Amino acid sequence: LSNYISRTLVFSAGIFSVGCSSSNLDEPLVIFGDIAVPTGLQNADPCTARGCLWPKNNGRVVVPYRISDQYCKSRYMETFLFIELSANFSATCVSFRPQSRERDFLDIQSRDGCYSFVGRRGGGQIVSLSRQGCVFHQIVQHEVLHALGFDHEQTRSDRDQHVRILLENVIPGMEHNFRKINTRNLDTPYDYNSVMHYGRFAFSRDREPTIVPIPDENVAIGRATEMSANDILRVNRLYTCSMYLVSFRFFFFPFL
Repeated sequence: LSNYISRTLVFSAGIFSVGCSSSNLDEPLVIFGDIAVPTGLQNADPCTARGCLWPKNNGRVVVPYRISDQYCKSRYMETFLFIELSANFSATCVSFRPQSRERDFLDIQSRDGCYSFVGRRGGGQIVSLSRQGCVFHQIVQHEVLHALGFDHEQTRSDRDQHVRILLENVIPGMEHNFRKINTRNLDTPYDYNSVMHYGRFAFSRDREPTIVPIPDENVAIGRATEMSANDILRVNRLYTCSMYLVSFRFFFFPFL
């Protein structure tokens, strides 16, 4: 993979620079636009080295988190992040609580851009949500889903049946952001409406599309404003949220 460190936010209209300066000298390598990888593991997802799910106790997955005092200058942002973590996953068995003595937790900081590691890394793992561009509903969901173990939608193992990747339109040196991964798809369909899907012009060098849906090129992609039903279903399947899977079926598919 390229050692180019991307500090960008990728969503429906393409690439938007976050425009945030940072004094942090220990920023991780960032690939796929917003996925952090530790030094020495650039060619393998941390999940391949060890189990990366958050532990489950009594049917619940509780993920501790700590919000940096960088957000305290804006009480709105601090409150917004607290509410987002508390409410976003209410349809799953995953919940979040402020870290006390737990060793593993999400360390939410305003660093240089929007990014997260994939899955549980151990210790305080950084989720960067820059105060200048990342503190939005869908972005918080997107980065937290990475931390729970999910990759981008267009990197799915079956993506070639649903989208065409036009590497000729990609910024030179950024092609690795479109690498396909041997993902666990959890018996869920490809989802153009997933909050994890890139936009049509992600990493475009000439404002030409880099991702085109097939067979219908006009299908909207990368415009999600919140987790889709499939995003929620995948969380419940990945973490075996049995009661929530039953509730999900009757809520979304009552006639099946």
